[in-house]
Amino acid sequence: MWIRRKRGWEIPEHHATPEAVFLNRRSLVGGAAGLAGGLAASSLLGSRAFAAGDASGLYPAPRNDRYTLDRSVTPEKYSGDYNNFYEFGMSKTVLPAANALKTSPWTLKIDGLVEKPFEIGVDDLVRRIGLEERLYRHRCVEAWSMAVPWTGFPLSKLVALAKPASGAKYVRFETFMDKAMAPGQRVFYYPWPYVEGLTMAEAGNDLPFVVTGIYGKPLPNQFGAPIRLVVPWKYGFKSAKSIVKVSFTADRPKTFWEGLQASEYGFWANVNPAVPHPRWSQATERVLGSDERVPTLIYTATASRSQGCTRAWRASVCSSDADGPFPRRGRHKKGADPFGSAPHAERMVSLSRAGRRAARSGRADRRRTGRRCAPPRTGRR
Repeated sequence: MWIRRKRGWEIPEHHATPEAVFLNRRSLVGGAAGLAGGLAASSLLGSRAFAAGDASGLYPAPRNDRYTLDRSVTPEKYSGDYNNFYEFGMSKTVLPAANALKTSPWTLKIDGLVEKPFEIGVDDLVRRIGLEERLYRHRCVEAWSMAVPWTGFPLSKLVALAKPASGAKYVRFETFMDKAMAPGQRVFYYPWPYVEGLTMAEAGNDLPFVVTGIYGKPLPNQFGAPIRLVVPWKYGFKSAKSIVKVSFTADRPKTFWEGLQASEYGFWANVNPAVPHPRWSQATERVLGSDERVPTLIYTATASRSQGCTRAWRASVCSSDADGPFPRRGRHKKGADPFGSAPHAERMVSLSRAGRRAARSGRADRRRTGRRCAPPRTGRR
């Protein structure tokens, strides 16, 4: 007679998770508590499952109707699979590699010239300040763009919470550093960690946005989870991802791409269709999803505001001179700041008119260089 002895690891067949439930992540998480193997199964979802649970009731956030778009929102299937995130690779399809990013728990450090340095968890920060949704256009220096609903809060509220000293002139943003988790950070010729910066005047404006979500949900990893910056009137590489430290300094920080190639990726980097990149035109942009080529508007997403991009805003926030974000060789004295510091409103108005003319004609780069260059697959965010 055959006698079958049950092994210790065996379970009854009726305890097995049905295939339909296994393939549905929400059902899996919801039913995990009632399953003996629930804890192990939920670990397959990674830290994003737990981060979403921590954010219950926060998403979707109420929309701020002051920020509108002149185009349709880019579908998530396009914007979510076309990302610059060099920490996880140089291709646009970084989503699989970015899943290795551990986003919970995540702590933000505030230091430098502040009343009292402190650290705060992202979840605590979000609940303390509150969230809203804004529709912004996002323009990459590579001449492509998207329009997305970001969820977050104004950077000015974080500045107020930090209580900076009067000597603070700049805000420095630093991303995480973990070579074991992020293979791109093992590339020796990049000056990791990623650093970006704004002036205090820029940081105090209402437009810069600290982002924790998109499309009514917590921020997916490839977008720079769990907390990133969005500066809509500047090229995308100014919007640092996965931030771990915000510092207030008296000296202008040396940013990541500025350190690699200042002549192509300067500190100011304001979107200006009249000023071509040294290797390609900025007069037009390719819209993700439709692949339509459209004129680039000066200071791009600021035109989304119902109030418009006013002369006072340009004079107080846009700190580049007529060269825009890209200095021209031989035009500035050695050691001088090629981007200027205190622009005149008249210059910014004339620049705006020039930008509109360039956007309509699409020939600004030909007048300067005599040729049109297609942008390579380089750049940042």
